[in-house]
Amino acid sequence: MTLTVTTLVILVALALVFDFLNGFHDAANSIATVVSTGVLRPYQAVAWAACFNFVAFALFKLNVAATVGKGILAPELVDAHVIASSLAGAIAWNLITWYYGIPTSSSHALIGGMIGAGVAKAGSAALVPAGVLKTMVFIVISPLLGLLLGGLIMVALSWILFHRSPYIVDLWFRRLQLLSSALYSIGHGSNDAQKSMGLIWLMLIAAGATSKDHLPFWVVASCYSAMALGTLLGGWRIVKTMGQRITKLKPVGGFAAETGGALTLFLATGLGVPVSTTHTITGAIVGVGATQRVSAVRWGVAGNIVVAWVITLPAAASIAAATWWAATLLTHAH
Repeated sequence: MTLTVTTLVILVALALVFDFLNGFHDAANSIATVVSTGVLRPYQAVAWAACFNFVAFALFKLNVAATVGKGILAPELVDAHVIASSLAGAIAWNLITWYYGIPTSSSHALIGGMIGAGVAKAGSAALVPAGVLKTMVFIVISPLLGLLLGGLIMVALSWILFHRSPYIVDLWFRRLQLLSSALYSIGHGSNDAQKSMGLIWLMLIAAGATSKDHLPFWVVASCYSAMALGTLLGGWRIVKTMGQRITKLKPVGGFAAETGGALTLFLATGLGVPVSTTHTITGAIVGVGATQRVSAVRWGVAGNIVVAWVITLPAAASIAAATWWAATLLTHAH
């Protein structure tokens, strides 16, 4: 099945729907700490996060888009069924986990969907091993790095602020948390919006509408816009889990978690690795909580989130593969 103009328009629209849902689903990652510490009200927080999602537009190269567009599936094996099935797997899993309030990874849902659809069509020959391996490795690295950086920043701040009164510390970090949440939202936008760009780039390459060296400006602008709009409308069901159920945070802890998470996302985006913002901020929150005392972290909640992470990629891949087989059977039937 070739990528005609009509098919391409429909698939680009579907990719932008995924991008919107990515922002909607993952809005909680950007705002959970700043809401749970009481620095901003939810509607203020989502507007703040959406604004800085879009600011990422001007700050980062398109390294993640290149990885998703050229480094997961071999472009020559991609057709409309593969793209549509990839998106179906990712969108379906996002909606299921949003409904149940489970903070899973939109990023790994998309990568899982692409792998499932690609393998269903052409087996392992459809995959680009280097890009897939890099993404898989960072499934483990990103939350651990978030945990490490969040914890280290919290320990450093504890030493620096040892002789300051709790009231003064709280006052300072209510203001500073606006900065840290902005940084995290920039990291969120830079990494996540580029995943949909990469998928659209893959479609355009497969359709012969652009080259492997050129990503049209309209793709970049529309993906950042869809992402910011999704964040603006927000995924409220997940906020409570991320901001309150893992551990109780004060503004100084929120600042440490968001800064640790932001630094992790900046590093991953610079390296062109599509990572999970959900994994990253959860790791950072756990790291901050564990510096207070190990019992400050609700390990049962964190454990349930980890289980959801583990099943995200195979679940999205299974849905995408089933969609590809169903679409192929229907096409052959007609």
